[in-house]
Amino acid sequence: MSTSIDLSFVKQFEREVHEAYQRQGSLLRATVRSKNNVKGASTTFQKIGKGVASTKARHGKVTPMNVDHTPVECTLQDFYAGDYIDKLDEAKVNHDERMVIANAGAWGLGRKTDELLIAQADQTTSFVGNFTTGLTRTLLLQAVESLDDNDVPDDGMRWGLLTPRQWSIALTIPEFASADFVGDDLPFMQRNRTRSWLGVNWMRHTGLPGKSTANAVCFTYHKNALGHGSGADVTSDITWQGDRAAHFVNNMMSQGACLIDAEGVIEIRVDDTATIPA
Repeated sequence: MSTSIDLSFVKQFEREVHEAYQRQGSLLRATVRSKNNVKGASTTFQKIGKGVASTKARHGKVTPMNVDHTPVECTLQDFYAGDYIDKLDEAKVNHDERMVIANAGAWGLGRKTDELLIAQADQTTSFVGNFTTGLTRTLLLQAVESLDDNDVPDDGMRWGLLTPRQWSIALTIPEFASADFVGDDLPFMQRNRTRSWLGVNWMRHTGLPGKSTANAVCFTYHKNALGHGSGADVTSDITWQGDRAAHFVNNMMSQGACLIDAEGVIEIRVDDTATIPA
């Protein structure tokens, strides 16, 4: 057997980890403003202010808008997800242990990516609701109205995150659930994660603050309101540990998140213990 066969094993494992991370890892990375291949410990996103039009006298000078540019720093952090694969254990199991470890590591890193973004979204001070009820038609309308009031673009890049319980409650709201209001994608038959309603792409997410408690938080936000920086995407390293008679499989990444524009993120405060209407 070739002495370099382990190199092929490492490359195949790393590809599997990357594919698992993209497939079932992070749900939110593609829904925010993102920078890849960041060099250094942080990166900066620019928040651009609003321009103001003005008049001028004939042959007079145009008044500059002096559009405000606010830099928002996104600090990167290093994260690891590793485990051992005992050499003799591999002969005793009837499943692909390598795939199990690959998926566990990739999904763990994916959840960490979403955790970073959700923690930043939770820094906003704009909210609707007061934790006294489950999701209602009024709360959904108020959340979208708040984005409109803040001049957040309605350009197809608005996103909404609901806990599984609030998603179930939303499906009891005719305007949200019925194809008569939102097109052909019948809610109880759809296979994808998202549902477009009032210009917002809604999805279920199990990592929202306070899930399954009486003080849960859902979100609506615009893609450009949150930033994600990646200095090192998900990579893998496999080493033989002779004293343990096992391979140590380590997956790692260097990433960070930041809140670019608080006005582009709206909290929906709900009671996640509310019953689903009959």
